[in-house]
Amino acid sequence: MKNNSLSYIHPNAKIGENVVIEPFVAIYDNVEIGDGTWIGANTVIMSGARIGKNCKVHPGAVISNIPQDLKFEGEDSLAVIGDNTIIRECATINRGTKYADKTQIGNNCLIMAYVHVAHDCLIGDNCILSNSVQVAGHVEIGYHAIVSGNSAVHQFSKIGSHVMVSGGSLVRKDVPPFVTAAREPLSYVGVNSIGLERRGFTKARINAIQDTYRIIFQSGLNTTKALNLVKEQIPESPDREEIIKFIQSSDRGIMKGIQ
Repeated sequence: MKNNSLSYIHPNAKIGENVVIEPFVAIYDNVEIGDGTWIGANTVIMSGARIGKNCKVHPGAVISNIPQDLKFEGEDSLAVIGDNTIIRECATINRGTKYADKTQIGNNCLIMAYVHVAHDCLIGDNCILSNSVQVAGHVEIGYHAIVSGNSAVHQFSKIGSHVMVSGGSLVRKDVPPFVTAAREPLSYVGVNSIGLERRGFTKARINAIQDTYRIIFQSGLNTTKALNLVKEQIPESPDREEIIKFIQSSDRGIMKGIQ
């Protein structure tokens, strides 16, 4: 560990090998930081933080502060950050409550400047939250999702994997996997074809996803009838099953179709 005397590190904090801690950092009790991580100046790492290997935490970030939840009663909980994740300036990530015991951000994520991730959120691997995205409590975001700048995500909402949410969006309903979401109110505007191509999806696979969403969002059927038609007309595949499972398990309901 490389440190200087201008930082405060609680003696019980567990710091891995080759960790660099810049000046004016505060690291509290019950903190674990993995090998090779860099902690930028003026960062605060509070009790319950679990930061993985080879992460970069930029100046002014605050990780694992107590939840902004009046029901919080001081229970032990965690804020877990995966390996190779980058947290940019002044981002805030609160720890969990007794509801889920932790807030979790996956591996290889990019959390840009001024992002807020509230208590009990679950964010998958390879996600990007762009500048000033505000994520309320209990939100779930799948892997390879991108939420563009200045968007706000309502508590208990779910965003599926491989989703692209456009900048300045208000996410009040669940956003199913593989889609692009935009407009106000937030609506389906197509399949995230470019993102899927970049991640190795074949044209045939993308076409099958597009056919699925034509039924769900453009057939004029209600959700139950649309899903039944999907099961009849779209060949079974992991992508089809992921879409169906997401929609059927949605508590808030999914966003609107093309307007």
